[in-house]
Amino acid sequence: MILEYAIIFIYTICLMLIFMYALAQLNLLINYLKHKNKEDNAAKFDFRNPDEIPFVTIQLPVYNELYVMKRLLKNIAKIDYPIQKLEIQVLDDSTDESVEKTAKHVKKIQELGIDIQHIRRSNREGFKAGALKEGLKMAKGEFIAIFDADFLPKKDWLYQTVPYFKDSSIGVVQTRWGHINRNYSTLTRIQAFMLDAHFTLEQVGRNSKGHFINFNGTAGIWRKECIYDAGNWQGDTLTEDIDLSYRAQLNNWKFKYLEHVETPAELPVIISAARSQQFRWNKGGAENFQKMIKRIVTCKNVSFKTKVHGILHLLNSSMFTCIFLVAILSIPMLYIKNEYAHLKNYFYVMSFFVISSLIFFVCYWHMYKNIYGGGFVKFFKYIGAFFTFFSVAMGFSLHNTIAVLEGHWGKKSEFIRTPKFNIKTIKDGWKNNKYIKKKTSVHVILEGLLAVYFVFGMYSAFVVGDQGGDFGLFPFHFMLFVGFSYVFFKSVFSKA
Repeated sequence: MILEYAIIFIYTICLMLIFMYALAQLNLLINYLKHKNKEDNAAKFDFRNPDEIPFVTIQLPVYNELYVMKRLLKNIAKIDYPIQKLEIQVLDDSTDESVEKTAKHVKKIQELGIDIQHIRRSNREGFKAGALKEGLKMAKGEFIAIFDADFLPKKDWLYQTVPYFKDSSIGVVQTRWGHINRNYSTLTRIQAFMLDAHFTLEQVGRNSKGHFINFNGTAGIWRKECIYDAGNWQGDTLTEDIDLSYRAQLNNWKFKYLEHVETPAELPVIISAARSQQFRWNKGGAENFQKMIKRIVTCKNVSFKTKVHGILHLLNSSMFTCIFLVAILSIPMLYIKNEYAHLKNYFYVMSFFVISSLIFFVCYWHMYKNIYGGGFVKFFKYIGAFFTFFSVAMGFSLHNTIAVLEGHWGKKSEFIRTPKFNIKTIKDGWKNNKYIKKKTSVHVILEGLLAVYFVFGMYSAFVVGDQGGDFGLFPFHFMLFVGFSYVFFKSVFSKA
């Protein structure tokens, strides 16, 4: 019975943690809905007065971006801003033939009279954080806008963001990501769904109440003074953006999130690219939890509610560990429930997963409705989108759990960039992309075995107990089977 009680205990703790996270999401939804119709009366620079237009530096940190550099530089050269108050830094750590091509594109832009510099380092120390820190040393701008290689800011982007720095307490202005290839495939639609939830519900829900949010690594602009005051860029975690964001806010800097300003970008179109991105984000989240938790808890100028939301924010990725454990233990729990009648009362805790799922369903519906519109037809489509997203998210739970555990245990790893493809439509090809990882990870084999494991879980629903089976967990096991099967088959067969 010791084993059975241990399984019930771990299962219950994980369900309760997921439920707490769901309640936090519900609170963010309430914040979001309250804020939605509020008029923004923030102070702004008056750009009709030339003296109020500050000098801005645009930083473009890149590493082996052969397929998108021309598109990136062509787009950035179109940014509308007084030319005498703008400089562009191409922070190029590349080690392949893209370096020469980038240099040629930079030279062409320089001939247009634009202040753009091609900055190279002798090594990748600190990875992206190191490149940003190096560029900052020579940056002329009072404000530093940052764009990754796959982002395409609109011409008026600086005019929509810089004015908010009129408030001297604002350290960062962050914009919402858009997705130029949202409908390319099921994979891109799932990623868009996840990111849309973050960039509407979470960012607005936190920012509207003064809780900590994060600069998202790109499509945002920093006050240079804020970067230095917070301790500058540091490369000791894989998500340097979250790290600096929390250090800045703990130093009383305010962040301004602009949901109405969309910055288009390209989503990864193959699962190996999505996997590497997910691994970095989830491991980095855990690393930052370990780095920041003590400072957050002991900080005297932060409210209790902001601390709770901050801790849950940094534990976002750790929820995958809870989901994975609940998934693995759900089949033994099914047998325990039907073999030990005296333990049946313990299984009311299973309802917490149903309640949590319903909370997520309601929260994400408001996000979906905000982007696609409401109505019965849209709601019907949303149901399919939600369950597809939920299934595949659970299918990533093993992969992301490994990332999270490495982050919490302090295992260091290289910053693995997400390969870019310059793809918008299904007609665009990716199979010859030289940056695609072709080796199949052992994790993929385990994901295939887990798909089989949850087939057994579905079979178990028919044979457990003496009352003709127990189908309470059947939908859950079916979704897990779909999710792990999708991740496995895409990882094995979607190759160059």
